[in-house]
Amino acid sequence: MQARLLLVEDDSEIARVIRDTLTQGGYEVTWATTGLEGWEDFQAASYDLVLVDLMLPEMDGFTLCKNIRLKSDVPLIIISARKEDEDKVEGLGLGADDYLAKPFSLVELKARINSQLRRWRRYQGVPETEDISKYTNGLKINWDQRKVVLFNEEIQLTVKEFDLLDVLAKHPGRTFSKQELYEHIWNQIEADGLHTVTVHIKSLREKLNDPVKTPQFIQTVWGKGYKFIGEQK
Repeated sequence: MQARLLLVEDDSEIARVIRDTLTQGGYEVTWATTGLEGWEDFQAASYDLVLVDLMLPEMDGFTLCKNIRLKSDVPLIIISARKEDEDKVEGLGLGADDYLAKPFSLVELKARINSQLRRWRRYQGVPETEDISKYTNGLKINWDQRKVVLFNEEIQLTVKEFDLLDVLAKHPGRTFSKQELYEHIWNQIEADGLHTVTVHIKSLREKLNDPVKTPQFIQTVWGKGYKFIGEQK
């Protein structure tokens, strides 16, 4: 079930990383750059969750949180560089459901979002359905539980191995360069990262019993990168 998120963040670099990551994860994201713009966007559409920075132009995050909470019980997560306990207490006191201090990992952000969305849907009485993809050749991926099964046997993947499988399988047929994969998953830019991707792809293939010469899931596009070729049932 696709969720609509409102992201209110004035730092364009941070906002683009968050937006692109969440969009690739299947969310629909609206990005506002000021508190006032965020408030106008919130009133103009329906959202399943809101992410709010505290230090915003035109209308600060505290005021925005208060306005949103007066209008709706939608899940509200504060993301801020302000780490003072008083700010956390005030933000949560205004009705925010969670508080993430910058810098934070994108994996943790997605986990917090998923947790809040599950609570919100239970509160609304929306039946939960597991997000599972099944492929030919015995592969099954439970995206919510981050669990991979091959011919009814669970495969133990590391966090990075699952993240690699996640981005490849959710964009079947698209070729990703090693640089793209490293920047997206490790959130870093450095030359040594290309070797890191190669090592993790090799390990992932071994665990999926997916030989390089006759791949069923991950294909090497020579000179370019990798793409997912698994056929979904």
